[in-house]
Amino acid sequence: MIKENLLAFDNLINPYGEKVTLVGATKTQPVEIILDAINAGLKDIGENKAQEFRDKFPYLPPVNYHFFGRLQTNKVKYLIGKCCLIQSVDSIKLASEISRQSKNASVTTNILLEVNAGEEQKGGFSISELQNSYEQIKKMDNIVVKGLMTVLPKDEIKENKVKFCLQLRNIYDIMKKEDSNFSVLSMGMSEDYPIAIECGSNMVRIGTKIFGERNYKEKT
Repeated sequence: MIKENLLAFDNLINPYGEKVTLVGATKTQPVEIILDAINAGLKDIGENKAQEFRDKFPYLPPVNYHFFGRLQTNKVKYLIGKCCLIQSVDSIKLASEISRQSKNASVTTNILLEVNAGEEQKGGFSISELQNSYEQIKKMDNIVVKGLMTVLPKDEIKENKVKFCLQLRNIYDIMKKEDSNFSVLSMGMSEDYPIAIECGSNMVRIGTKIFGERNYKEKT
């Protein structure tokens, strides 16, 4: 099943002519299922919980590891030197801790700045504070801002999702012109990735469309 599901994501190209990177969202998936996906050709995987990342990492082969869940500063230590991209940097405080620990470990950590779609219960920088926060974070040692990430709004009206995605793509393009490190706009999950790609996403985070419904309870 997994191999067939992955075929649906082969050679995705957005309207800007960019190849769309598929990241398998492996939240609550056991190691053996993740290994099946890697053996079927999945090159990028990502976790939502730092402890789950820590516990699975020793049992998985070398692939591109991402993290895109809410990250507490005291859990940064589980990711440094292991993640190719921490996508969910949602505060200057978190970026500063990633910088500090990366410097101590003599590594450089790639990050994305998470942008909030206007939903109070979710983390991330508001669009109005994004530029100023980016200016502060890009000066920090041992981290590189590679682009932006968002979780699309839980709005039933497609036009509202499209409007936000296009707004973020425009901001991304402006920032990319000023920063050659920018290469990633991570938008879209299983329920909304076609809209995100249509609006210029070049990275999607897919769970159930690859793995099916989660097969055991999420750890608390």
